[in-house]
Amino acid sequence: MKARLINGAGNAFILADARDRPSPTRIDAARIRAWAQRWAFDQLLVLEKSGHADAFMRIWNSDGDEVGACGNGTRAAAWRMMENGAGDRIALDTAAGVLLASRTPGHEVSVDMGPPRLDWRDIPLAREMDTVSLDFYTEVDGVRIENPGAVNMGNPHAVFFVRDVESLPVERLGREVEYDPVFPERVNAGFAQILHPEHIRLRVWERGAGLTPACGTGACAALVAAHRRGLAGRRASITADGGELFVEWRESDGHVILTGPVEDQGEIELDL
Repeated sequence: MKARLINGAGNAFILADARDRPSPTRIDAARIRAWAQRWAFDQLLVLEKSGHADAFMRIWNSDGDEVGACGNGTRAAAWRMMENGAGDRIALDTAAGVLLASRTPGHEVSVDMGPPRLDWRDIPLAREMDTVSLDFYTEVDGVRIENPGAVNMGNPHAVFFVRDVESLPVERLGREVEYDPVFPERVNAGFAQILHPEHIRLRVWERGAGLTPACGTGACAALVAAHRRGLAGRRASITADGGELFVEWRESDGHVILTGPVEDQGEIELDL
Protein backbone atom coordinates (compact mmCIF):
# COMPACT_ATOMS: atom_id res chain seq x y z
CA MET A 1 0.00 0.00 0.00
CA LYS A 2 1.01 3.64 -0.39
CA ALA A 3 2.37 5.39 2.70
CA ARG A 4 3.95 8.76 3.40
CA LEU A 5 7.22 9.82 4.95
CA ILE A 6 6.32 12.86 7.02
CA ASN A 7 7.82 14.81 9.90
CA GLY A 8 6.84 17.32 12.56
CA ALA A 9 9.74 19.62 13.53
CA GLY A 10 12.10 16.85 12.47
CA ASN A 11 10.25 14.09 14.36
CA ALA A 12 10.03 11.48 11.56
CA PHE A 13 7.10 9.17 10.81
CA ILE A 14 5.77 6.67 8.34
CA LEU A 15 2.04 7.33 7.94
CA ALA A 16 -0.22 4.68 6.40
CA ASP A 17 -3.99 4.91 5.87
CA ALA A 18 -5.73 1.58 6.52
CA ARG A 19 -9.25 2.93 7.07
CA ASP A 20 -10.54 0.78 4.21
CA ARG A 21 -9.56 -2.41 6.02
CA PRO A 22 -12.13 -4.31 8.11
CA SER A 23 -9.86 -5.39 10.98
CA PRO A 24 -7.21 -3.79 13.23
CA THR A 25 -3.64 -3.73 11.96
CA ARG A 26 -1.24 -6.26 13.42
CA ILE A 27 2.46 -5.97 12.56
CA ASP A 28 5.34 -8.09 13.78
CA ALA A 29 7.95 -6.05 15.67
CA ALA A 30 10.76 -7.54 13.58
CA ARG A 31 9.15 -6.19 10.41
CA ILE A 32 8.99 -2.68 11.88
CA ARG A 33 12.65 -2.89 12.90
CA ALA A 34 13.50 -3.95 9.34
CA TRP A 35 11.63 -0.94 7.94
CA ALA A 36 13.59 1.28 10.34
CA GLN A 37 16.79 0.02 8.69
CA ARG A 38 15.46 1.14 5.31
CA TRP A 39 13.77 4.40 6.26
CA ALA A 40 14.81 6.60 9.18
CA PHE A 41 11.70 7.11 11.29
CA ASP A 42 10.78 7.45 14.96
CA GLN A 43 7.22 6.10 14.81
CA LEU A 44 4.98 4.18 12.45
CA LEU A 45 1.45 5.63 12.34
CA VAL A 46 -1.48 3.67 10.92
CA LEU A 47 -4.95 5.20 10.53
CA GLU A 48 -7.90 2.85 11.05
CA LYS A 49 -11.69 3.19 11.19
CA SER A 50 -13.22 4.76 14.29
CA GLY A 51 -16.84 4.84 15.38
CA HIS A 52 -16.52 8.10 17.30
CA ALA A 53 -13.66 10.06 15.65
CA ASP A 54 -12.35 10.82 12.17
CA ALA A 55 -9.91 7.92 12.55
CA PHE A 56 -8.20 5.71 15.09
CA MET A 57 -4.41 6.09 15.02
CA ARG A 58 -2.27 3.11 16.01
CA ILE A 59 1.35 3.97 16.93
CA TRP A 60 4.51 1.88 17.01
CA ASN A 61 8.03 3.00 17.93
CA SER A 62 10.77 2.08 15.49
CA ASP A 63 11.82 -0.79 17.78
CA GLY A 64 8.43 -2.43 17.20
CA ASP A 65 6.76 -1.58 20.53
CA GLU A 66 3.21 -0.22 20.31
CA VAL A 67 2.63 2.98 22.33
CA GLY A 68 -0.31 5.09 23.40
CA ALA A 69 0.30 8.65 22.22
CA CYS A 70 2.47 10.79 19.97
CA GLY A 71 2.00 14.55 19.86
CA ASN A 72 3.88 15.33 16.66
CA GLY A 73 2.51 12.18 15.05
CA THR A 74 -1.04 13.33 15.80
CA ARG A 75 -0.27 16.69 14.24
CA ALA A 76 1.29 15.04 11.18
CA ALA A 77 -1.59 12.62 10.61
CA ALA A 78 -4.17 15.37 11.10
CA TRP A 79 -2.34 17.66 8.67
CA ARG A 80 -2.32 14.94 6.01
CA MET A 81 -6.06 14.38 6.48
CA MET A 82 -6.65 18.13 6.26
CA GLU A 83 -4.63 18.30 3.03
CA ASN A 84 -6.86 15.53 1.65
CA GLY A 85 -10.00 17.59 2.26
CA ALA A 86 -11.13 16.45 5.72
CA GLY A 87 -11.50 20.04 6.97
CA ASP A 88 -9.50 22.16 9.38
CA ARG A 89 -10.42 20.24 12.56
CA ILE A 90 -9.66 16.55 13.03
CA ALA A 91 -10.49 14.18 15.89
CA LEU A 92 -8.03 11.29 16.18
CA ASP A 93 -8.72 8.46 18.56
CA THR A 94 -5.65 6.83 20.16
CA ALA A 95 -4.92 4.35 22.93
CA ALA A 96 -4.50 7.43 25.15
CA GLY A 97 -7.90 8.90 24.19
CA VAL A 98 -9.35 11.20 21.53
CA LEU A 99 -7.07 14.09 20.52
CA LEU A 100 -8.39 17.15 18.70
CA ALA A 101 -6.18 18.82 16.08
CA SER A 102 -6.73 22.07 14.20
CA ARG A 103 -4.98 24.13 11.55
CA THR A 104 -3.55 27.43 12.80
CA PRO A 105 -3.53 30.76 10.90
CA GLY A 106 0.23 30.29 10.35
CA HIS A 107 -0.40 27.02 8.47
CA GLU A 108 0.89 24.97 11.38
CA VAL A 109 -1.14 22.36 13.26
CA SER A 110 -2.14 22.41 16.93
CA VAL A 111 -3.29 19.41 18.93
CA ASP A 112 -5.04 19.41 22.30
CA MET A 113 -3.13 16.74 24.25
CA GLY A 114 -5.54 16.92 27.19
CA PRO A 115 -4.47 17.37 30.81
CA PRO A 116 -1.17 15.93 32.04
CA ARG A 117 -1.29 13.02 34.46
CA LEU A 118 0.89 13.80 37.45
CA ASP A 119 0.28 11.21 40.17
CA TRP A 120 3.21 8.82 40.71
CA ARG A 121 0.96 5.87 39.84
CA ASP A 122 0.04 7.52 36.52
CA ILE A 123 3.64 7.87 35.28
CA PRO A 124 4.00 5.02 36.45
CA LEU A 125 6.80 4.82 39.02
CA ALA A 126 7.93 1.76 40.95
CA ARG A 127 7.40 3.54 44.27
CA GLU A 128 5.67 6.62 45.64
CA MET A 129 7.50 9.88 44.96
CA ASP A 130 6.72 13.57 44.49
CA THR A 131 6.54 13.96 40.69
CA VAL A 132 7.54 17.63 40.87
CA SER A 133 11.07 16.48 41.75
CA LEU A 134 11.76 12.75 41.84
CA ASP A 135 14.14 11.29 44.40
CA PHE A 136 16.19 9.81 41.59
CA TYR A 137 19.59 10.23 39.96
CA THR A 138 21.84 8.49 37.49
CA GLU A 139 25.48 8.95 36.54
CA VAL A 140 27.43 8.17 33.38
CA ASP A 141 31.20 8.76 33.06
CA GLY A 142 31.17 11.17 35.99
CA VAL A 143 28.17 13.17 34.68
CA ARG A 144 25.33 13.13 37.21
CA ILE A 145 21.73 14.13 36.54
CA GLU A 146 19.10 14.15 39.25
CA ASN A 147 15.65 15.12 40.50
CA PRO A 148 13.68 15.12 37.23
CA GLY A 149 10.07 16.14 37.02
CA ALA A 150 7.76 13.30 35.97
CA VAL A 151 4.78 13.78 33.64
CA ASN A 152 2.55 11.39 31.71
CA MET A 153 1.29 12.92 28.44
CA GLY A 154 -0.18 9.66 27.15
CA ASN A 155 3.30 8.19 27.64
CA PRO A 156 5.76 8.59 30.54
CA HIS A 157 8.41 11.31 30.69
CA ALA A 158 11.19 12.19 33.11
CA VAL A 159 12.44 15.76 32.53
CA PHE A 160 15.87 16.72 33.84
CA PHE A 161 16.73 20.42 34.15
CA VAL A 162 20.35 21.07 33.19
CA ARG A 163 22.66 24.05 32.81
CA ASP A 164 24.10 23.18 29.39
CA VAL A 165 22.22 20.56 27.38
CA GLU A 166 24.66 20.76 24.47
CA SER A 167 27.54 19.42 26.56
CA LEU A 168 25.68 16.40 28.00
CA PRO A 169 26.18 12.81 26.78
CA VAL A 170 22.43 12.65 26.17
CA GLU A 171 22.41 9.29 24.38
CA ARG A 172 24.26 7.46 27.15
CA LEU A 173 22.30 9.16 29.92
CA GLY A 174 19.00 8.65 28.14
CA ARG A 175 19.60 4.94 27.69
CA GLU A 176 20.38 4.56 31.41
CA VAL A 177 17.26 6.47 32.44
CA GLU A 178 14.94 4.64 30.00
CA TYR A 179 15.70 1.22 31.48
CA ASP A 180 16.02 2.13 35.16
CA PRO A 181 13.79 -0.10 37.37
CA VAL A 182 12.13 2.95 38.92
CA PHE A 183 10.23 3.26 35.60
CA PRO A 184 8.46 -0.12 35.19
CA GLU A 185 7.14 0.74 31.70
CA ARG A 186 10.41 2.42 30.70
CA VAL A 187 10.43 6.18 30.18
CA ASN A 188 11.23 8.99 27.76
CA ALA A 189 14.13 11.05 29.12
CA GLY A 190 14.05 14.80 28.46
CA PHE A 191 16.99 17.15 29.04
CA ALA A 192 15.78 20.73 29.33
CA GLN A 193 17.78 23.93 29.57
CA ILE A 194 15.74 26.99 30.58
CA LEU A 195 16.92 29.83 28.35
CA HIS A 196 14.08 32.10 29.46
CA PRO A 197 10.77 31.48 31.27
CA GLU A 198 9.19 31.39 27.80
CA HIS A 199 11.98 29.57 25.93
CA ILE A 200 13.27 26.05 26.61
CA ARG A 201 16.02 24.16 24.79
CA LEU A 202 15.13 20.47 24.83
CA ARG A 203 16.70 17.19 23.76
CA VAL A 204 14.80 13.92 24.19
CA TRP A 205 15.85 10.31 24.37
CA GLU A 206 12.67 8.52 23.32
CA ARG A 207 11.97 5.05 24.66
CA GLY A 208 12.01 2.57 21.81
CA ALA A 209 13.38 5.12 19.33
CA GLY A 210 16.50 6.68 20.84
CA LEU A 211 17.63 10.28 20.43
CA THR A 212 14.99 12.05 18.37
CA PRO A 213 15.11 15.41 16.54
CA ALA A 214 11.88 16.39 18.31
CA CYS A 215 9.27 14.88 20.61
CA GLY A 216 5.82 16.44 20.90
CA THR A 217 4.77 14.78 24.15
CA GLY A 218 8.30 15.47 25.43
CA ALA A 219 7.89 19.18 24.68
CA CYS A 220 4.56 19.17 26.53
CA ALA A 221 6.10 17.35 29.49
CA ALA A 222 9.03 19.79 29.61
CA LEU A 223 6.74 22.82 29.83
CA VAL A 224 4.52 21.21 32.48
CA ALA A 225 7.49 20.05 34.56
CA ALA A 226 9.20 23.46 34.26
CA HIS A 227 6.06 25.35 35.29
CA ARG A 228 5.50 23.06 38.27
CA ARG A 229 9.12 23.71 39.33
CA GLY A 230 8.65 27.50 38.99
CA LEU A 231 11.12 27.71 36.10
CA ALA A 232 8.71 28.71 33.31
CA GLY A 233 5.31 30.22 32.71
CA ARG A 234 2.37 28.40 31.17
CA ARG A 235 3.48 29.13 27.58
CA ALA A 236 6.88 28.58 25.99
CA SER A 237 8.63 27.95 22.71
CA ILE A 238 10.54 24.68 22.75
CA THR A 239 13.70 24.48 20.64
CA ALA A 240 14.34 20.87 19.65
CA ASP A 241 17.16 19.57 17.48
CA GLY A 242 14.78 19.43 14.50
CA GLY A 243 12.87 22.68 14.88
CA GLU A 244 10.60 24.85 16.99
CA LEU A 245 7.46 23.78 18.84
CA PHE A 246 5.14 25.87 20.97
CA VAL A 247 3.41 24.57 24.08
CA GLU A 248 0.71 26.10 26.27
CA TRP A 249 -0.62 24.59 29.49
CA ARG A 250 -4.00 26.27 29.68
CA GLU A 251 -5.07 27.50 33.08
CA SER A 252 -8.76 27.46 32.13
CA ASP A 253 -9.11 23.69 31.72
CA GLY A 254 -5.65 22.27 32.43
CA HIS A 255 -5.21 21.02 28.86
CA VAL A 256 -1.83 21.12 27.11
CA ILE A 257 -1.77 22.48 23.53
CA LEU A 258 1.08 21.57 21.18
CA THR A 259 1.68 23.59 18.00
CA GLY A 260 4.28 23.26 15.26
CA PRO A 261 5.13 22.66 11.59
CA VAL A 262 4.62 19.56 9.44
CA GLU A 263 6.57 18.54 6.33
CA ASP A 264 5.60 15.87 3.80
CA GLN A 265 8.68 14.09 2.44
CA GLY A 266 7.10 11.87 -0.19
CA GLU A 267 5.49 8.54 -0.90
CA ILE A 268 6.76 5.00 -0.26
CA GLU A 269 5.42 1.48 -0.74
CA LEU A 270 4.68 -0.37 2.50
CA ASP A 271 3.38 -3.91 2.87
CA LEU A 272 1.21 -3.97 5.98
